[in-house]
Amino acid sequence: MLYTPPPRDPDAPPVRINLLSDTQTRPTPAMREAMARAEVGDEQIGDDPTVNLLCERVADLLGKEAAVFMPSGTMCNVAATLVHCRPGDEILAHESAHIIAREGGAHAALGGFQITPLPGADGQFSPETFRKALHPRSRYQPPQVLVSVEQTANIGGGTIWKKGTLDEIVALAKANGIATHMDGARLLNATVATGIPAPAMAAGWDSAWIDFSKGLGAPIGGVLAGSREFIDAAWQWKQRLGGSMRQAGICAAACIHALDHHVRRLADDHANARALARGLSQIAGIEVQEPETNLVFFKPDGAGISGDRMVTALRRRGVLLAMMDGRIRACTHLDITAAMIEETIGYVREIVRTA
Repeated sequence: MLYTPPPRDPDAPPVRINLLSDTQTRPTPAMREAMARAEVGDEQIGDDPTVNLLCERVADLLGKEAAVFMPSGTMCNVAATLVHCRPGDEILAHESAHIIAREGGAHAALGGFQITPLPGADGQFSPETFRKALHPRSRYQPPQVLVSVEQTANIGGGTIWKKGTLDEIVALAKANGIATHMDGARLLNATVATGIPAPAMAAGWDSAWIDFSKGLGAPIGGVLAGSREFIDAAWQWKQRLGGSMRQAGICAAACIHALDHHVRRLADDHANARALARGLSQIAGIEVQEPETNLVFFKPDGAGISGDRMVTALRRRGVLLAMMDGRIRACTHLDITAAMIEETIGYVREIVRTA
């Protein structure tokens, strides 16, 4: 099981340090004010000016022709595969990718697609692994029509796909008539960490999207971008999936505020993640993966305590996180301060000492 929910303990104190996920962020007062002031209309008929502005900005940000506002990142992925593929088609993705492990089998249930898992360290497959997975088109095998990458790679530890690797995968895909899709839920974490502009990072990918309800701190929404023809088709799937909304400008205003105020500050989350990793690694027996962005994966087994017990012990101290893929995952975000990081390290040290 990739994800183990935190234990339900009725006697646990209120959560004071929420490292469960960057989806746990709450809208800031300034974001709430922007939402209250939003100019709105009927989004479903293209009459909400704030939604339209958001889509224009994200299309420009990702270097695409057009974009569509979706209620969730999952709907971005599902709508994209439903546009790119037909029943019986094959999608290639890393074995830990969100579209395989975290979307309830939607791509098979709704589209009848086969997703072939590709192996690779840190949540990424190599261009060579991708090349070896390709097969000649014949009536005996499913048509390979789409390759998908996840930037950053969540289960891989929030790792960043290198620009050169992305370019090689795109070149191989295009040479073999395969479309390309980037699950960019934390794409802006990658751009902030590397300094590579988002249009360059997404160049060559036929569809790409960013999530606003993670590190960007909005309460809802993702925006999917691509060609005008692709977005027209994605809009039809948004309608079919029940994703069309009415006065959605209230939500879009939060996303615009995030673009204006919450992108550069992702560097603070990365700094806090490095500080957490550094402090944990100084505790004997704790194995820590060095973070590249805002995700810190660690195992305390070598210190004489299991991950489940550590998660439970931290929860009793008001710290919330969870097991993921056999390790503990801590996620830094705009509601986490440097002081909270130091407090968490102190608790882990105390738990190990008394284990």
